[in-house]
Amino acid sequence: MSVRSLFDRLFFRLRHWAIAAPVLALRKAYWRSQGMRIGKGAVFGSLWITWPHQVRLGSRCRLEQNVYLKFDGLWQEGPSIIIGDDCFIGSNCEFNIRMRIMIGNECLIASGVRFIDGDHGAALGTPMRRQSGTVAEIGIEDDVWIGANAVILKGVTIGKGAIVGAGAVVTRSVPPLAIVVGIPAREIGRRGAGRRVFSEADRQLHRKQIPSSPA
Repeated sequence: MSVRSLFDRLFFRLRHWAIAAPVLALRKAYWRSQGMRIGKGAVFGSLWITWPHQVRLGSRCRLEQNVYLKFDGLWQEGPSIIIGDDCFIGSNCEFNIRMRIMIGNECLIASGVRFIDGDHGAALGTPMRRQSGTVAEIGIEDDVWIGANAVILKGVTIGKGAIVGAGAVVTRSVPPLAIVVGIPAREIGRRGAGRRVFSEADRQLHRKQIPSSPA
């Protein structure tokens, strides 16, 4: 081990204990005072939260910088944004929730993922921003991997052990162990199957576009 390598490792440890750990302790104290429920061993950077009491973060979770946890509505009893234990959430993820989202344990959510559980009306004659839409709960079961910049829309449940490719837009529920990619997301295989399974419609689609891959 070189002197430089030893110095870098020592500096990393000192930076953590002298700066990062005290800052994290202050952040936890602040958010808990606002009603957020934080599990033991959770680590996170800067968060943007509209209603902290609507958020429950499980034990040993790790959230990178600039995660936006938005409960879109007036004050009401919570929590409505529920994240299980041992989850990773990458930077710049957005939870735009009007009803509820439940994320299971051991999930991997890459940077830039969006969860949106509502929409707007699209009737003619009235600006869309003034129209009420529909809302439906989102569910992410245990051990799910969602690739960077994917979008998960209202009413979707992603089954245990499934993978969502980077950039996918998920408009309908995903079975356990399925691998889905594209816009809108389509199943291209199953984990552990040993091969990818395509329908003829999928073959035609994938001749025209290159599917996104998990990241």
